[in-house]
Amino acid sequence: MITLDFGFLDWGVISAFVAKGAIYSVQLTLVAMIGGITLGTLLALMRLSGRSALVVPAAAYVNTMRSIPLVMVILWFFLLIPLVIGRPMGAEISAVITFTLFEAAYYSEIMRAGIQSVPRGQVHAGYAVGMTYPQCMSLVVLPQAFRNMLPVLLTQTIILFQDTSLVYAIGAYDMLKGFEVMGKNFNRPVETYLVATVVYFVICFGLSTLVRRLQKKIQIIR
Repeated sequence: MITLDFGFLDWGVISAFVAKGAIYSVQLTLVAMIGGITLGTLLALMRLSGRSALVVPAAAYVNTMRSIPLVMVILWFFLLIPLVIGRPMGAEISAVITFTLFEAAYYSEIMRAGIQSVPRGQVHAGYAVGMTYPQCMSLVVLPQAFRNMLPVLLTQTIILFQDTSLVYAIGAYDMLKGFEVMGKNFNRPVETYLVATVVYFVICFGLSTLVRRLQKKIQIIR
């Protein structure tokens, strides 16, 4: 029979073991979000360009990344990149690169849907006043696409935060790793994993609630 004891938990213990990992999880989420949206927007524009030289490689990249489990991509980059560059790169840096490239495929599909949601008449109007394709996209289409897709982009970012726990596969010290180390040090793995579950739930549920409220405000503005 398992007896639960949470008496060892206090702020000092949590900050000593978990704070470092939580900071890294947040940093990884933010960097991968910014990099993923930037690269994803570029991929979306390539797929919508109508030029096969751009459409084919962009579609191949997106479809390949979306067809492979994230944990496998993490392991591939961690094991293969050092062989290519000839030196170890470190689990934390490897995770940042992996998550940015992987999430770009998902952000790309979101941005492509957002761009396609903008009426074509506005694009034609931009061309009519002498705008080039880059100008029309950057000044007319993308601002509206970002507003339309903002709730979905933020929802994907919440999923990204949850997925950061997979960096345990390469030994990076994220928030879940902090709870794991704390559990081993106090010989209370069950309690620490339960607390970790509650922490992840509170964070993700809270962020999801904020996204739903934002979505309602955007609908009112429309």
